Amino acid sequence: MTTYFTSESVTKGHPDKVCDQIADAILDAVLADDPKAHVACEVTAITDAVHIFGEITTRAHVDYEAIARKTIRAIGYTEPGHGFDAATCRIAVDLHEQSPDINMGVCREEEDDSGAGDQGMMFGYACRETESLMPLPIELAHALTKRLAYVREMCILPELLPDGKAQVTVQYEDGVPARIDTVVVSTQHMDTISESELRDAVIDEVILKALPARLLDGSTRMLVNPTGRFLVGGPAGDSGLTGRKLIADTYGGYARHGGGAFSGKDPSKVDRSAAYMARYLAKNAVAAGFAERCEVQLSYVIGVAQPVSMLVDTFGTETIPVEKIRALMLGTVDMRPAAIIRRFGLLAPIYGRVSCYGHFGSNAEDMPWEQTDLAKLWIEQGKKHCA
Repeated sequence: MTTYFTSESVTKGHPDKVCDQIADAILDAVLADDPKAHVACEVTAITDAVHIFGEITTRAHVDYEAIARKTIRAIGYTEPGHGFDAATCRIAVDLHEQSPDINMGVCREEEDDSGAGDQGMMFGYACRETESLMPLPIELAHALTKRLAYVREMCILPELLPDGKAQVTVQYEDGVPARIDTVVVSTQHMDTISESELRDAVIDEVILKALPARLLDGSTRMLVNPTGRFLVGGPAGDSGLTGRKLIADTYGGYARHGGGAFSGKDPSKVDRSAAYMARYLAKNAVAAGFAERCEVQLSYVIGVAQPVSMLVDTFGTETIPVEKIRALMLGTVDMRPAAIIRRFGLLAPIYGRVSCYGHFGSNAEDMPWEQTDLAKLWIEQGKKHCA
């Protein structure tokens, strides 16, 4: 059976990602000075303005405006005259401390019994489509946007501006990736390059260099700026908001999502930490050879440390009973928020590194939740049991 699946990625200059990066830069700055801080920072961006708001409880002294301007500058919004730049945009800061009602459930004398910062359900997923055990469409989409940023930053295509996005449609035959059917790249640009010149340059320097040649053929459609010119971009072209690209942050829509976003949240918020744990469990199950595909759902309630439910779904691809996979996970991993934080070192200022191009897969390959050490442990346990 022939099927098609599409995933999207965006560059650092996309207005929503501008907001995610500012929020995570603030989180990193706070955690660097106060690892026990509670942070729930939201950011919006519009033409010539940024608004930082939410709840932060910390002893750290942080210059939020300076962090925002530094982040915007690093993204590449440095030139005046485009409606948004680091030096001249207005920045408003409206932050207050975390609600004492929430804080009461999260902070306890016995750290391991600290409750979840909110209720909710989180999903993690892994499959054998790529070396990183991620779905192929989202990995390809991220490869395109990373390359799009690279050719701009390295002045290979100096006419490009920071905002951009990419979309990849993969054709599957009986559930196996067979070819790339359609590629879409939209990139902000200066008016010094024509539409035809831009199209040829993006195909040559971005698409053909980012995507595997074995998956491209003469029938692959390549669309570059399909609506024509893209001169006004970033927050000047569209408003930005934290958490609005959570599908690009995770599995590109290939797996289920609980709805919680990551950026700007400290790890006591299980939206973030438990999503990392769910990915870790699913990835290790696939790496251990227990299944070709695995999805893990964890659910928590505010103020309670242990998850209230856990579901493991292998979509009929398991090599050992699903009940055994679930039992191995429960028997070897402490899933209380404090234990997850400790296991992954989540109080360190590490979040800016994954605030764009995905929190999982090749973009996060050195992160602790992407490691497959658990798979090795499970395999060794299996060998001892068989012996």
